[in-house]
Amino acid sequence: MRKNASRPDAENPEWTGEDFRRARPAVETLPTEAVEAIRRYRGQRGPQKRPTKELVSLRVDREIVEAYRATGPGWQTKANDALRAYVTKGGLNRRPVRARRATAPAKQP
Repeated sequence: MRKNASRPDAENPEWTGEDFRRARPAVETLPTEAVEAIRRYRGQRGPQKRPTKELVSLRVDREIVEAYRATGPGWQTKANDALRAYVTKGGLNRRPVRARRATAPAKQP
């Protein structure tokens, strides 16, 4: 790898104005199958290889959230790591999870 990746080299010269004028979008140059295979729409994520997290709504003191946000990008991961460390060290009295029984529908008079 080059020492200064921002400078062009012989194999990857800097584009000129003519290069930019001749450039065409991938959808015009690649086969349709290839374009459809790589196309993502705005806001669309690719499939997760191993979904391991669950979206939850959690009410936390405002000061706690501000403190984590102040640490910058990745603050949610840091909060998750702190919770994981607490649980790993036995900070919770964990009870076995019991299956919930389905409730019968309410009888109407």
